[in-house]
Amino acid sequence: MTRDPTTTPLSGAHEELMTRFRAGQRAALARVISIVENQRAGFQQLLHEIHPDTHGAIRVGITGPPGAGKSTLTAELIQRYRARDRTVGVIAVDPTSPYTGGALLGDRIRMNEVAQDRGVFIRSMATRGALGGLAAATREVMDVLAAFGFDTIIVETVGVGQSELDIAAAADTTAVVLVPESGDSIQTMKAGLMEAADLFVVNKADRSGAQRLAREVEMMLHLRLGEAMKNIPAHHGVQKRRAETARSKLRTRKRLESAVSDETRSDAAEGGDDPEAWAIPVLLTTAETGEGLDALMDKLDEHAGWLERSGELERRRRARLEERVRDAVQQSLLVRAWQEGAGEAILQAALSELVSGETTPYEVAARIVHEITG
Repeated sequence: MTRDPTTTPLSGAHEELMTRFRAGQRAALARVISIVENQRAGFQQLLHEIHPDTHGAIRVGITGPPGAGKSTLTAELIQRYRARDRTVGVIAVDPTSPYTGGALLGDRIRMNEVAQDRGVFIRSMATRGALGGLAAATREVMDVLAAFGFDTIIVETVGVGQSELDIAAAADTTAVVLVPESGDSIQTMKAGLMEAADLFVVNKADRSGAQRLAREVEMMLHLRLGEAMKNIPAHHGVQKRRAETARSKLRTRKRLESAVSDETRSDAAEGGDDPEAWAIPVLLTTAETGEGLDALMDKLDEHAGWLERSGELERRRRARLEERVRDAVQQSLLVRAWQEGAGEAILQAALSELVSGETTPYEVAARIVHEITG
């Protein structure tokens, strides 16, 4: 029977490492992250040890297509979190180097100025072929940063597309960053990134087309809610809700047709009949100059407060832990089937039967499953 690694006592070296980790030593933090990221011996025991301390931090995801200015935006957010006396842990998920297998450190370079702050810790992680915009161990490293005591954890994904939505499941708040050039791709994004956002940020707002893009995003949000226009069905079959009065219809129409201002943007996706529904804002920023960043910070804080008041934070964290358990079970079964068990031997022995048609892949799979489950 396979032994539960989480019940195995920490080694002497790991005990000493955890003592330094709990004392706030950044070198120990970096070491724990490396062990967890690379799944070195003892990583499960370390995660088991820190788990009770992983629930305090707010986790913010910054995602969007390539070239949206996510790194510059993240660096500006870090400065503002620090100005509000909050410590920040950052995971910058970078493409994998084809030569070393490590992260291409573009994000670390762009954040170099804020990286010198002792209240900030930045870790670049390579995707290593993982899909979804995150590295394989991102969620575990977020736990390590939370256990170390950071108030806020920011995860900046690689440039992602329609189906790469892992960040929405890993973060408490997800901000989708777009740029004016994204306008033509809104239609293809609406079933992907459009579904993941708690906030939309149109960055590089000093460029032509920024306000037009913001209006298009607002239109998509209204269509999803079925609020925008009469006789236009909402996305994915959501039934259109009739406007209560002609005045409310006119107000919606005027808002969509007008230039988007900071004041009106926060009302872009009003939650209809539910006063507790989160109104998804569409914000204009120019990260290079800092314009609009204070408004973004306010909305991030507002969303964090809403999560707490509405009970949504608890629901999201429960769902996140549930998914983590399912993933851990899958990984454990894969190890037992192919590395520790007789799965490979059973497969090789059955190849001739498979080729001749005497058996099927499903029957061979059933043999392997029976072998590892008893």
